[in-house]
Amino acid sequence: MHEETVGSTNAEAFKAAREGDPGRLWVTAAMQNAGRGRRGRTWVSERGNLYASLLLIDPCEPARMGELPMVCCVALAEAVEAATGRLGWVSLKWPNDLLIEGAKISGILLESEQLPDGRMAIAAGFGVNCNHHPDNAHYVTTDFAALGYRIAPSDLFVHLAGAVSRCLTQWSGGKGFDEIRSAWLKRCVGIGAPVTVRLPDREIDGIFASLDAQGRLLLETSSGTMTISAGDVFFPPAPGRNEEKI
Repeated sequence: MHEETVGSTNAEAFKAAREGDPGRLWVTAAMQNAGRGRRGRTWVSERGNLYASLLLIDPCEPARMGELPMVCCVALAEAVEAATGRLGWVSLKWPNDLLIEGAKISGILLESEQLPDGRMAIAAGFGVNCNHHPDNAHYVTTDFAALGYRIAPSDLFVHLAGAVSRCLTQWSGGKGFDEIRSAWLKRCVGIGAPVTVRLPDREIDGIFASLDAQGRLLLETSSGTMTISAGDVFFPPAPGRNEEKI
């Protein structure tokens, strides 16, 4: 379903779930007035970009829920490349950031809610910068228009819906996660390089070694290998720069 203005498409998806929707429902909006990103950050949601959420009901066993962000990330990368006709143009930064020419062009937010009847509802929210981008203090950002592409949110959504459907089928509730993980790693930036991982309570420096079988980051530190399920990854400053905002 499409709305002109909503608080957030994820919130609308959860509302549908509470009302009994069986899932696989897409909610899109021209604008959000209460959009949010990971860790409660505000997601700027002006008209002209894509805002879409997919409602999933009990998509997998609870232990495999952590794989879904990677499924969504691979699907969005495929959708962006199909819309632009630029295969291999998109790179991925753990856990689910899409980068084009080193700049972030999208946000993905997955949220869950236990429904009164015991079902688990997942809202997978996608925000893609089609015509404008925020001046973000945390990351360098861009949009398709700034890169020379005119892509309507509705056209990108067609590619996104198809790619998500294909990737969910490939993933098959976790049975095909090895293929998803391999597709993610082919686009990955930063493996083998020094990174800083920002957690809610601290920062950890180390070498981004790889991903484990569940898609968690393996960080080589001076005290051994750490397995990290969630965090923000930052690369060291480039020569001549005070701060790296990728």
